[in-house]
Amino acid sequence: MLSDAQRKYLRRLGHDLNPVVLIGNAGLGPNLVAEMDGALAHHELVKVRARVGDRKARDGLLAELAASTRAEIVQRIGHVALFYRANPEQTKILLPDA
Repeated sequence: MLSDAQRKYLRRLGHDLNPVVLIGNAGLGPNLVAEMDGALAHHELVKVRARVGDRKARDGLLAELAASTRAEIVQRIGHVALFYRANPEQTKILLPDA
């Protein structure tokens, strides 16, 4: 679980990132989850654009993606969400103390 200071730090790092994973009307499939898992392993901080239905459907889809990749949603604004998962083998982002 991320603290407020850690979320703020990650939001600042993710501000200039472009979306790496794009979710369309097809929703989540095993290939998309695998792509997201690889992106998190490589980058730790990944921006996702979800162009699906209404807000409730989008929130459910993003929560399902976070659960299936063991990541945390740092921030969601409109159709874009920022995900974080630490890579214990090769840490790239050093979080501030909680």
